[in-house]
Amino acid sequence: MRIVVKVGTSTLAHRTGLLNIRRVEKLCRVLSDLKNAGHEMILVSSGAIGMGVGKLSLGARPADMPTKQAAAAVGQCELMYTYDKLFSEYRHNVAQILLTGSDVEQPERRRNFHNTLTRLLELGALPIINENDTVATEEINIGDNDTLSAIVAANIGADLLVLLSDIDGLYDADPHTHPEAKIIPEVHGVTPEILALAGGSGSGLGTGGMVTKLHAAQIAAAAGTDMVIANGEEPEVLYAIVDGVPVGTRFTAEVK
Repeated sequence: MRIVVKVGTSTLAHRTGLLNIRRVEKLCRVLSDLKNAGHEMILVSSGAIGMGVGKLSLGARPADMPTKQAAAAVGQCELMYTYDKLFSEYRHNVAQILLTGSDVEQPERRRNFHNTLTRLLELGALPIINENDTVATEEINIGDNDTLSAIVAANIGADLLVLLSDIDGLYDADPHTHPEAKIIPEVHGVTPEILALAGGSGSGLGTGGMVTKLHAAQIAAAAGTDMVIANGEEPEVLYAIVDGVPVGTRFTAEVK
């Protein structure tokens, strides 16, 4: 299968913003093993700004654009250094792709992205994609990596998109206020009723939330790609997801 895996900042980093080394090591091992099994793996990784915040000892995610971009520039270096080092231990080459809104909105640039990504997969590389937060502005940014990962999955014709975050899936009520809330195991179409279940934004270091994940599900489903929301606390959960075991919430692709 061709699989896109998105990991959020809350999965990659501690609350301090510094790298969760044990979890990232597990993630790279699992992705490498799935690749060894014959799957084409694409990683959409958040974390650049969050890691920059930690490395620069800023204390919290900055509000102004120049500081966000500075944090991204510092954090992206550490992020890719870490991925390159860990994946190299399993004899896999990584490739970095940084995108802005223009790269996925303009037809020629979107086609160039598709061609590059396709060739990287043909060459056996493991592409690692992030929004180019260093140069993106409000006018040209994609906004969040949930949406970006769905765009990537649609662009490359992925069989499966997996969003790993700090939530277990989509609940039938807000679990913070309704302890009896249960996870919805499967969703066939993001209806207004499903959208109404979404809460606010996610963790303080990230930009996502359930709203962005449901938007990603709509993009993926329209492109014929199943999507799963699962908790990334234990990256080994990817084995079960790829094997079709019910984990988290699966959004099924539209039938064409």
